[in-house]
Amino acid sequence: MKLSTGLGLAGAILLAGCATPKKYTFAPTGDPLADGRTAIAQGPPQDKVLWEYRTAAVCMRRAQFAEAKSLLDDALLTLGGINGKDSGAKKARGYFHEESKKTFIGEPYERVMAYYYRGILYWMDGEPDNARACFRSGQLIDSDTENKQYAADYVLLDYLDGFATVKLAGDGSDALKRAQTEARLGPPPAYNPKANTLVFLEFGRGPGKYAAGEYGEQLRFREGSAATRGAVVQAGSQNVRVGPYDDVSFQATTRGGRVMDHILGNKAVFKSSTDIAGNAALLGGVVAASNRRTQEIGLGLVAAGVLTKIISSATTPAADVRAWDNLPQYLSFAALELPPGEQTVTVQFVDASGRPLPNGVRQAKIQVVPGHDTVLFFSDQAS
Repeated sequence: MKLSTGLGLAGAILLAGCATPKKYTFAPTGDPLADGRTAIAQGPPQDKVLWEYRTAAVCMRRAQFAEAKSLLDDALLTLGGINGKDSGAKKARGYFHEESKKTFIGEPYERVMAYYYRGILYWMDGEPDNARACFRSGQLIDSDTENKQYAADYVLLDYLDGFATVKLAGDGSDALKRAQTEARLGPPPAYNPKANTLVFLEFGRGPGKYAAGEYGEQLRFREGSAATRGAVVQAGSQNVRVGPYDDVSFQATTRGGRVMDHILGNKAVFKSSTDIAGNAALLGGVVAASNRRTQEIGLGLVAAGVLTKIISSATTPAADVRAWDNLPQYLSFAALELPPGEQTVTVQFVDASGRPLPNGVRQAKIQVVPGHDTVLFFSDQAS
């Protein structure tokens, strides 16, 4: 290997790794809805889905369901076509491109939540068949469909799959059995086919992400928190107490119930080994170059060492810590059978001891129509 050739290749790699990324700047207003819209329109294209996720959650909590649908539909369209087609994702699978440069689609728990929210909105629009399709898509994302190492274990995905099937005059008993078997926080009740008011509940602040390891290559999760641990749903003479059925932090940190250590550690192994190899080549080259008889070999080793060191420095193993950071900690659900006509549904969020929480009341006036499900969504988060 000639010294000029080695250094030329090294320089080319170095220049390729030092391209200046395009800068995106906008002044935040403090309103998560306005800021989300701006980030979607003006932010980096690879972050668009991330901001659609975050903004859709805000819209859900503000009952701006039409906008939430539009945002989730666009995000799910990207999810549906991402595998193998996105050039950014392909580059991020290589050693010389940061994970954060790829198009964000999220970890499995984040993608599941996109389908979960969209399923709620479909049912809200009187389409339980499409809602069920969303819940089943979430189940597939949560399971290992390729290696069959683990199965989906969201209680509500199975429970709602079966409930939608019952509403469509089918047999949802298998899904109900799976949901009750998977339940760790409390088993969901048997289906009431006559229930016509479906109440989706969420509470707490969900998990976060951070990087760990020598090179920041390990993606780890910070558990969420929640003062709210349940709710009392009241309408007319009915009072239904519900607790959480799914823990989003648990889903983020496990696969099939097995706790993960970290994700994306493989790139650090490559960086470490190339860095060590570069040091060895440089040292050997310097020694060899000091001897006239082995000077050419030594210079070649120096060039190889420089090249390897540059490859090592160009490797970017840092984990992608971009996160759907306004997800809830807990998911819950209640189904009521109410008489036709105007009704008032009140939700009181409660703590672990069952005590009402300050500012924990949510209320909605609804019109119960025979033969039609009324779907409500309540969160203890302001936005």
